[in-house]
Amino acid sequence: MNKIIEYYGGFDEWGRLDREPVEFLVNWHYIRKYLPERGHVLDNGAGPGKYAIELAKQGFDVTLTDLTPRLVRLAKEKAEECGVSERFKGFHCVNAVQLDSLTDQQFDASLMLGPLYHLQTEPERVSALRELYRVTKKNGYVFVAFMTKIRHLTTSLTYPEFWKPNETLGGIQAFMQTGTFNHADEGRFTGVYYFDIEEIKPFMESGGFETVELIGSSSIAGSFRQEQFDYWRSRGEEEFEGVMNIIYREAGNPYNLAASSHLLYIGKRI
Repeated sequence: MNKIIEYYGGFDEWGRLDREPVEFLVNWHYIRKYLPERGHVLDNGAGPGKYAIELAKQGFDVTLTDLTPRLVRLAKEKAEECGVSERFKGFHCVNAVQLDSLTDQQFDASLMLGPLYHLQTEPERVSALRELYRVTKKNGYVFVAFMTKIRHLTTSLTYPEFWKPNETLGGIQAFMQTGTFNHADEGRFTGVYYFDIEEIKPFMESGGFETVELIGSSSIAGSFRQEQFDYWRSRGEEEFEGVMNIIYREAGNPYNLAASSHLLYIGKRI
């Protein structure tokens, strides 16, 4: 866990979502689709709080958790800057596998958009899932992020020198067998567990959730950066909205899931 804290202690996660705007917009579109009209929402593993602050702006009460102290402090500062501090019911620096400061069935809906792919052992992932189930109300929706093995294989083959030890056949073979990846270069992305796409739904359902949708957060626009985003916006609001509606729709196309760097699982607590 120290490596995760160290990495995110110096990484601009808020800026990443600004630089890759489609991921945030697609996730937000689907989150809003299923959220209740009002209520108390948990953003578990919230990072600097980009989603949490958007929830607060929409009138939801929000509790925020994250493992990294710097990001919890930053989220609190951002909430104050945006004038939504009163909507936050707590900022907690905790591990997603043990949410002791939160009570059973406390939340009308819960987000967990980071922790699962940083938990490299199955017991850790199961513990995080159990805690998510415990704190979410019955019939409450959950929104959980995954990163996939097939997408990281594609990235490793395309940019091998950037994803050591996957610059070798042996490294790739080991990764495909285990799904775990630990960067050989110091200071790069933290250790990750990449899921096979077909294991996501059974994993979540084993934890007491009913599957609603599985979508690709970056979808067909996975290579979009600010330049492409700005181009479509410059075409006028009507055309931009039409393009985004296509992206939203195709995010749910199962044939596009392997192309997305992040997937969003939407489920309901049974």
